[in-house]
Amino acid sequence: MDFVIQSGRLEKYHGDCIVAGVFETRKLTGAAKTLDEVCKGYLAGVVDQGDMDGRANTTLLLHNVPGIGSKRVLLVGLGKEEEYAEKEFLGAIRAVFKALQQTGVKNAGLCVADLIVEGRGIAWALLQSILLAEESVYRFDRLKSKREERQLSLQKITFLIGDESATADAKKALQQGVAIARGINVTKDLGNLAPNICTPTYLAEQAGEMARTYSLKLSVLEEKDMEKLGMGALLAVARGSHQPAKLIVMEYRGRKSTKKPVVLVGKGVTFDTGGISLKPAAEMDEMKYDMGGAASVFGTLTAVAEMKLPVNVTGIIPATENMPGGNATKPGDVVTSLSGQTIEILNTDAEGRLILCDALAYAERYKPEVVIDIATLTGACVVALGHVVSGLMGTDEQLVQELRQAGEKASDRAWQLPLGKEYQELLKSNFADMANIGGRWGGAITAACFLSRFTGKYRWAHLDIAGTAWKSGKEKEATGRPVPLLTQFLIDRADPH
Repeated sequence: MDFVIQSGRLEKYHGDCIVAGVFETRKLTGAAKTLDEVCKGYLAGVVDQGDMDGRANTTLLLHNVPGIGSKRVLLVGLGKEEEYAEKEFLGAIRAVFKALQQTGVKNAGLCVADLIVEGRGIAWALLQSILLAEESVYRFDRLKSKREERQLSLQKITFLIGDESATADAKKALQQGVAIARGINVTKDLGNLAPNICTPTYLAEQAGEMARTYSLKLSVLEEKDMEKLGMGALLAVARGSHQPAKLIVMEYRGRKSTKKPVVLVGKGVTFDTGGISLKPAAEMDEMKYDMGGAASVFGTLTAVAEMKLPVNVTGIIPATENMPGGNATKPGDVVTSLSGQTIEILNTDAEGRLILCDALAYAERYKPEVVIDIATLTGACVVALGHVVSGLMGTDEQLVQELRQAGEKASDRAWQLPLGKEYQELLKSNFADMANIGGRWGGAITAACFLSRFTGKYRWAHLDIAGTAWKSGKEKEATGRPVPLLTQFLIDRADPH
């Protein structure tokens, strides 16, 4: 889809459709009033007759409105004016694109400046509109023998911003929105692929394509390389699978090479059976999404490279399957990690932290400014936070707050959980330096406590995206989160002002 920005008078827009808002009950927004003046009260008359009362997320499509340059006018309900906020804006924009996709409209003008939420600027509204527009057309049907016949005529959105002084901010937001949308789609595509296709080897091949496209530096460690280094924790997870594990490293350099990089470590379990600690059969197919952290690193690097952000970013992806088998790791096994610390594996389904701990130790060699790991790590985080916000923990409070604020800006929120020393006691083992689980209670926190033991030489934060990386049920698919959060964090680092 193409996106353009246009300032000036709304009635001068000549396209297939122009979109304006109506508050409950039957109050026209500023843009709608402007259009109503041109058509001499036609819109107010339609609203007064009760065809549109402004209830949230309702729409009304009008044809051949007199005096209007556009062929159609789409009115969207915004709900009660005093309650209009971010949630209402996002709902209204979703409703707009749903309605437009059901018509023959090829290009539409969106009066985005008219829908701005208090505390949010034109740039935020425009960026979110781009992401929702792309979300409305996204389908993953590449694995079907007969793809679903879809007549999606909408090809171009013109953002009507009125005030020319906002054009510079709007253009910047447009560039960012298109890049982030592309990154989200990369993340979704990887997550939605069948696990017999999206293997560790496939991820390494995709990294190769990305490296060629965006001039990234790429290195891929094979199992023999990991054995030489002493990555016993990662290899313990891989032992039950016929698919060879990979450690994928992609380096984007937007600044001088002397600038320390932000390192993103993404959990890449391309399918998780639980290993010997086998998961229940119900919904196990969704464990193809257990590489959501890895997919988000691919997506974030795509967005950063598309924007040509002046930052240095290194993506590290430990990739493996977690399968049962004659050679699989058993509960009670003790392994030695890359850091030299020993781990008693009490539950083979707590495998994400095992592959991450070696990747986090490996990150030290890049002398990072900060390290952020992203992982579909614990069901306990879903119990705590549901599917609304991601879990956020870390050993550096400033970094944690930067990530939290980036999530607020991007409307891709994370919520901080505690990481106190008291929780570390739960990881004690009689036979090794630590156990890989801490018992039933506080599971998301003890998982992060485990990871923290491998991050002592740099600033570190952890995102548990088990509840936000994908949706279940009829709408089952990857969400693309937390690409918006991570990208906003890097945008803020590129331009702290």
